[in-house]
Amino acid sequence: MHDLPNIAFLDFEASSLGKEGYPIEIAWVLVGGQEESHLIRPDPSWTDWDEEAERIHGITRERLLTEGRTVEDVAQRMMAALVGHSLYATAPSWDGKWLSKLLRAAGLPRHALRIEDTELAHQRVVQDILCAANVPDHLQAGATRDIIAYAEREDTARGPAEHRALADARRERDLWLDIRRRATEIAARLRQ
Repeated sequence: MHDLPNIAFLDFEASSLGKEGYPIEIAWVLVGGQEESHLIRPDPSWTDWDEEAERIHGITRERLLTEGRTVEDVAQRMMAALVGHSLYATAPSWDGKWLSKLLRAAGLPRHALRIEDTELAHQRVVQDILCAANVPDHLQAGATRDIIAYAEREDTARGPAEHRALADARRERDLWLDIRRRATEIAARLRQ
């Protein structure tokens, strides 16, 4: 794949959705296919744990304590791998909260990395392709809406998210690639 933008799709899993919840797993997938996933050993001050959340993601606190990487290690790895990339997540308010908590616990500025909504990545890729193909402006808004809606329906038909960071980040990348492919096909037709 050539001319791919510097985009990464991120997903976190968390100890709970409560005020004191914290990130326990992070994964990211670049549009070119490179990916990483890390279990996060809880910072000693992080104690909140929700049994219902554990039932959903299937990660035990004991596993995090034995297999997880320190918050410092994970945050430094994220900085090394993701600075200079546009970062997207499907739940940017939640994922942004987990990212901020992780960065702060590692002694880094909470906005050292920023996450935007995946919907923006979808809109941007379609608009870029349609503009580059000189698709008339009056056709772009409807085409953008239709391309994204169709791809999202196809994605929804695949079933619910797995609630594991890497699987969910991969799914988001695949959806973006599908939208990009559809936009390229539609642009070719509208250009004729």
